[in-house]
Amino acid sequence: MWQIHFRSISLQVFRRFGVYSPKIRTMGIALALCIAVTACGREGGKTGAGMAGIADDASLKTIVQIAIDSKDHTTLVAAVKATDLVDVLANPGPFTVFAPTDAAFAKLPKGTVEGLLKKKDDLADILYNHVLTSTRKIDSFKDGETIKMFGNLEVKITNKNGKMTINGANVVASVPAANGIIHVVDTVILPIAKEGKK
Repeated sequence: MWQIHFRSISLQVFRRFGVYSPKIRTMGIALALCIAVTACGREGGKTGAGMAGIADDASLKTIVQIAIDSKDHTTLVAAVKATDLVDVLANPGPFTVFAPTDAAFAKLPKGTVEGLLKKKDDLADILYNHVLTSTRKIDSFKDGETIKMFGNLEVKITNKNGKMTINGANVVASVPAANGIIHVVDTVILPIAKEGKK
């Protein structure tokens, strides 16, 4: 256990410089504080390691951690792992991720998800179109706004009376994360088919 005595350190400064004054006393206290902080760090046996070094249970989880812990996003997590995007979405960001639920993926034609899991580039393109490289809460989106996703897909926003859609997908919940925010959506975000095309 470390112990620091401000008075003894101040006296050491006095002996070194042959003078004792409020200024010298302040120097002694400052030196003591520096040693105390260093001692605490060594005693704890922990050093800073970025976000990975945060062990506080009260701290927010990253977007990836939240998704992994969600029972409703197993398909999304499988897709993120298949495209090696786990580390990307674990970075400081910030990110806004529109996270389709398992039920959202189930709306796609039969075999679509299985096929995409084998085509990583195509799957990555779809996932990128669910990401913004900034943190945007629901109230920051304007009704009628068009925005470009990270994957370059332009999407249309509707936002009325606290209810928001993005290319027709309903935002059903929002979850803050350590590196951004997640907006849970009930439909996979895809390009809107133009009239006259199937």
